[in-house]
This record gives sequence, C-alpha cells and structure tokens, in this order.
Amino acid sequence: MTALSTATRTPFKSVMFGCGAVTALAICLTPLPLWAQDQPTEESAAPEGAPARAPVPLVPGEPTWDSFHGQLNAQKYSPLDQITADNVGELEKVWEVHTGDVADGSGDLPATVWSATPVFANDTLYIGTPFYRILALDPGSGEEKWSFDTQSSLEALTQPALKNRGVAYWEADDPVAGEPCQKIIYMGTMDAQLFAVDADSGEQCADFADNGVLNVNQWNDTNDHWPLSLLQPPTVVGEHLILGWAGMDWAYEQAPPGTVYSINARTGEREWTFQALSDQMREQSGTANVWTHMSADEELGLVYLPVSSPSPNYWGGNRTEEVPLGTSTTALDIETGEVVWSRQWVHHDIWDYDINAAPTLMDITVNGEEIPALIQSTKMGFLFVVNRKTGEDVWPIEERSVPGGDGSVEGEVYAPTQPFPTKPAPLLDQSEKPKVWALADAVSFGECSALWDDLHYEGMYTPPTTQGEGTLGYPISAGGVQWGGVAFDPESQTAIVNTSHIVQYIKLYNRDDYELADSGSGNESGFAPQEGAPYGMRLEVALNRLGMPCWEPPFGELVALDMTTGDVKWRRPVGASQQYGFFMPESWGSPTIGGPAVTAGDIIFIGASMDAKVRAYSLETGEELWSDQTEAPSVSNPAVYEYNGRQYVAFVSGGNTILKDQVGDQIAVYALPE
Repeated sequence: MTALSTATRTPFKSVMFGCGAVTALAICLTPLPLWAQDQPTEESAAPEGAPARAPVPLVPGEPTWDSFHGQLNAQKYSPLDQITADNVGELEKVWEVHTGDVADGSGDLPATVWSATPVFANDTLYIGTPFYRILALDPGSGEEKWSFDTQSSLEALTQPALKNRGVAYWEADDPVAGEPCQKIIYMGTMDAQLFAVDADSGEQCADFADNGVLNVNQWNDTNDHWPLSLLQPPTVVGEHLILGWAGMDWAYEQAPPGTVYSINARTGEREWTFQALSDQMREQSGTANVWTHMSADEELGLVYLPVSSPSPNYWGGNRTEEVPLGTSTTALDIETGEVVWSRQWVHHDIWDYDINAAPTLMDITVNGEEIPALIQSTKMGFLFVVNRKTGEDVWPIEERSVPGGDGSVEGEVYAPTQPFPTKPAPLLDQSEKPKVWALADAVSFGECSALWDDLHYEGMYTPPTTQGEGTLGYPISAGGVQWGGVAFDPESQTAIVNTSHIVQYIKLYNRDDYELADSGSGNESGFAPQEGAPYGMRLEVALNRLGMPCWEPPFGELVALDMTTGDVKWRRPVGASQQYGFFMPESWGSPTIGGPAVTAGDIIFIGASMDAKVRAYSLETGEELWSDQTEAPSVSNPAVYEYNGRQYVAFVSGGNTILKDQVGDQIAVYALPE
C-alpha cells in the first residue's frame, strides 16, 4: 500500500508510454496482452437456472445508498431534497452510536482507523468496525438490530493500524421465501477472511464458501510475505463480488501480485481473476493491486478498476519493462474479467501514486455532445476525464517531458514523459516548487528555508534521489485526492472534490546507509526497508520542529467543477487545521481524508478535516451553511438516506492517525426537526 492510503501501495523504457495524447489513442486502445487476466474458469459459470437480471441504471430512479460510494457509479449523489440551503442550518443530531471498537494505540492494541461509510439497505443501516464486527442498526433511532463478531485477531498484520472501510450488501433478484441469505452482508478482515452473513439475522450463510467464510489467503501463493488484507468491502455488481486487497508494498521488493478476484455472491466460488502484472513481473515485483473501491456501469457491462503501483513503491529497477496496467484505470468485462480498455496515468511509478479512488461515472454534455464519461481523481491532483465506453480523451491528455534522475540511483530507467490533462486544470499548482511559508520559517529560525535548499526539485515527477535530504514531492502519497474521490450532481453536471496540499520529501538510502539511518517509521511515513531492493527509503511531511507546515497555506480545499466546460466554478479552503489544541484560521484550510456527498437539495456534506467538524456547503456558491463538532475526524464519505419519509445524513467519526492522533467510535446522524 501506499503511504497515505492503506493498502498496497509502486520507473521506464525509452519508448513512449501509450494512452496520453489523442494521437496515442491507437496505442491505448490496442488489445492488451493476454496475461492481463486469467480466462474464466469452469467454476465461474452462473448458477444453473439463475434468472437474467436487469442491470442497475447509471443513476438509479430511487434514492439509494447501498454501497461504499452510495451507488455503483460512485457519484455519491442523493436525489433527496428535504434539506436545502434555506433549512440546512436547522439540522440536529437525531441519534448517535458509540460502537466501543476503538483504540488509540497506547494500550495493547494498535490504533484504529475507521473509514467506513454506512450502507443503507433492507430498511437497515449496516456498518463494519475496526474490530471487524458488523452492526445492523435501526436507521431512524440507531437501535441495534443485531451484531456479528468475526472474532478476528486484532493484529496490525499489514497495516500500522486496525483498519476497516465497512461492508457490502447484496440481495437476490429471485428471493426464495423463508430461505436465509437471500440478502447478504459481506465484510473482510486483515487476515483475509471474507465473511457472509444474513442481512436479516446476522447468521453466517452456510452456502457461502466454508460455512459463511471465504479464506482469500488460500490464493496468496506468490511472494506471500503477508496476507491479503481485506479492508475495503467488495464491490457488488449483479451476482459478482469484485474483490481487491491491501498490503504493505513499501516493505519488500517482491510482494504478492495484485490479483483482483471475482467471487460468486451466493456461493463464494472464484469466477475469474485479473492480473495487472505479467507472469515474469509477478515473480520479481508485486502488487499493482486494487485496494480501494471500484465503480461499474452495468448497462455497458463494465467494472472500472483503480490500479495501484507495482512494488516497491520508490525504486523500480526490478521492473524496468513496461507495466502498462500499473497505476491505471482499467475497464473489465464484468462477466469475464477481460480487459476492455486501460489508461495508464503514471509511467514507471516511483512515487507511490497509486490510483486510489473509484472513478466517478457521469453523463455530461460537452460542446453539445452527450458523452458517457468517467473522471479519475489522483494523488497527483490531476483529474483525468475519458469516455467510459472507450477510454478516449474527453479533453486532450498530453504526454509531456518530465525530469530524469540525477544519476545517484542505480538500476533505474526513467520515463521521459508523463500524461498531463489539459482540462480540468490541476487541483494544485505543481508547476513550480512550493513557496516556503514565511511564518513557519521565521518561528523555526530558518529551518524550512534550510530544508528547501537541501531538497532536489526539477518540477513534477522529479525522481527520488540519494542526495541531500532527498526529493521534494508536491504532492506525493498524502496529497492530491484520497479515496473519497469525486462526487457528482447529475442535474447541474457539477463535480465536487476535496484536495490536500501537502509537501513531502523522499530519500533513498543504500543498504549500508539505511542500516545506520533507520530510526523506525510512523503511520505510513518514516523509514521503510524495501527489503530485497538495493535501497531503503524515508518519506516525511515537510514540517518544522514545531510541527508547522513549511509550505504556504491553504492546506486543503473544496473545489466545484463545471463538467460541461471542465472549468472551476468555485474553490474554497475546507475545514480548519488543528495543532496543540488550537484551531488555525479557516482561511488556511485543512488537509483532508474522506470525501463529499451531494444532494438534489443543492447541498454538499463533508467531514474529512483535522478539526473533526462535519459541514454542509452550498453546491451553487461554496458558502458554508452548517457545521457540527464530532468526536474525531470523519474520514469517510457521509451517507444520505431516507427512512419513513425523513431524510438523514450519517457521518462516521473514526479518525485516521495519518491526519491527526484523534480516533473515535462515533456514528452521528442528522436530520431536520420533525
């Protein structure tokens, strides 16, 4: 995984990488090598007699929030409009639940990181916890209907913390009356067990895998340095559970290859697999996995994978051949797993620029043409927009020359070019070295300026180095857009995205120097061995001794984009940073983890900020309209649902130690007064 992500986290050849400029489309649309995925197996056949099911339309006709991003299109959009700009100020907390499943890392347990978005389905609110329990709650009161404890070991086997991003929901189109498990909740664990329980009772589903438990680690048979942690719930597409996994690709040169599995939702049988790495590459590298959610267009029969970088993250001398599916958005045939199209967003990724969020699917009108589009947010702060049927550019994506290395790293073959979108404009200005923040520099007696002078920087995509304090990255793994992704209002064709402006720096150490320098690592920062590679590495956020950022604010923003033109409608700082208990001016903004939801009431709901507030903004103007204090930062997307005629907004305030040492176990649900 990646530094600020969770999961697994990923250099070139002197040939141009495909899929950048319009003129390169022929390259990108060329059928990809057969090793991209296995062929369907016999066991993949649909159950005999299973009825054909109607695909879910891109924008469901009724309000739904039955998956991680609300809907399979990942729009995080609700057509509910009870809450508007005129009344959102009246929102009140109508119930809250503290799960008890929380640890700050000071005791026997690792700290918890809780990024689960509740799922509303079957007139129930379902959620998973970092202690790997499933809770089924009354959506109007929070009263517990049932709970299920996986009894999973609470060990941080692949991650620095206990992590959970929730559950997935499936229901049969042809339910058999009186039979259990016609509706199923799925949740995975850090040791790669996938549990299936009846959505009505919480009882394990006997017909799924081994009495309701699928051991995914049974397929972990190459470079199995660690289990395939199931932190993200599966993406449910029809009768398929599309399953990725998380790992620790900063630790070893060779890592488990990033296989994606399609599992039968009823039986747990494996149907097909997808591999982003060739057979040879799977032996000498690893990962290029999918550790976050995916999106799907059932009408087109496509599932869209955000694919991470190969291992190790910051050195690529073991993978100088092309890896065209690494750090990409790849569209697969839902039924077979065959690659339909793929676009690579970083060639020879040595910055841990995993594609880390489900692409958001949207129908947009550009120059009078209706386009079935897809927008892919990235850690780089770029938003790539393509036709989701074909992968072709909507606005030109250009291959531009990027810096080569300084010659200090052996074995590397750098990519001479990288893809740059022409529209929308980058969410942050990576065109020049960020300016030193005068305040942080002054109070640290020039510490920031000294650090800046000792960091190598030749522009975006400057490769890691062994020299000085290393290479400045803006952004690297902590910045840009995280797994919350892009929300989209289909009515106004407005996209909403939160972004973090964070400067990090990375240095490679040869083995002897690494052993002398290694002083441990923090939560996805500090030292990492890249064992087996000739270099270990160190990644740090550029702070002064007082913990102040060395670069100028704002540190985080919320941005609205007109998707008919690709232009920015408005942008504003989001949230407030907090240090030593003090809130900084809101004009400075906050780094963010988590993402937005948007409603037909023209309201944007979002937590995500260091100050542990949840907020509502005007979709039209970006004005902040409402806020409330919660127990910890809400680092997941909110859920919007309707129950018994009343509209609710649910935030999970679990915190993330990458953002701040404040964790929580609170589900806070808001509605208008009755």
